[in-house]
Amino acid sequence: MTIPRRRVLRPRPAEPAVDPRQAARAQRRRAQLAKDRTALRRWLTRLKRATNTVTELHQRITRLEAALTD
Repeated sequence: MTIPRRRVLRPRPAEPAVDPRQAARAQRRRAQLAKDRTALRRWLTRLKRATNTVTELHQRITRLEAALTD
């Protein structure tokens, strides 16, 4: 009969001291990331709307050109 291996329990390494400048920089980066994500979402909405408009106009022009050549 086999015996399951025992896990070696090691203490967690001590966390290094947090530099306040590094923490502030990380917080500023998180804030900038949130702002950039909302701006990107807004621009993508506009881009989708513009793409749909261009597609519709292209289809309309193609239909009108086909109707005029007949």
